[in-house]
Amino acid sequence: MHFEWDWGYTLEILPILAEASLVTLKATLGGFFLAAVFGLILAVMRLSQSAWVARPATVFVELVRSTPLLIQIFFIYYVFPEFGLTLRAMTAGIAALALHYSAYCAEVYRAGLENIPNGQWEAATALNLSTYVTFKDIIIPQAIPPVVPALGNHLVALFKETPLLSAIAVLELMQTAKILGSESFQYTEPITLVGLFFLVFSLVSAFGVRQLESWLKNRHGEPV
Repeated sequence: MHFEWDWGYTLEILPILAEASLVTLKATLGGFFLAAVFGLILAVMRLSQSAWVARPATVFVELVRSTPLLIQIFFIYYVFPEFGLTLRAMTAGIAALALHYSAYCAEVYRAGLENIPNGQWEAATALNLSTYVTFKDIIIPQAIPPVVPALGNHLVALFKETPLLSAIAVLELMQTAKILGSESFQYTEPITLVGLFFLVFSLVSAFGVRQLESWLKNRHGEPV
């Protein structure tokens, strides 16, 4: 069987896929930002001395990590309306990505927080610093830099999970490519282009994480 790459068709669909890539970027960056923030909150909660604070965070993290992302997407989009909370497909998708990856980010943060020497906590207590000031000015600035590479890995992984949003009709890259293929019966070009888009996104993300590591290393004057 002889195959020839259709450059004309490639140039025709490239702008369409480029536009769809913006949806993928929006879902990825929005989901990861929320996951990074909520994950830090969960990690701090898990370190609380109060069981009423630590246990709910622990249950949430374990529950989310033990169930597939696709199930969580379906649950937020299709089940939440039964309780009066109806979300648009894109919003539900970002929420699902954020909640799912917040559990993983929480474990990364927790490892960094637990790596802080006890002397740092004792010094903050001796200085009569509030818990908020201790975390903001002493603990978190020391805990975050070492975990940046692990957080970067989750960012790249989240990029590659966005095709699951097609299950709730979000027109991201993969869903758009499948629609183009079904209309023209030419799947090789759109699917290949999608693979290249994801490759570029992943490489750019990895480069950005390395730059952030270097910046943190130069700022703090110590290895990350």
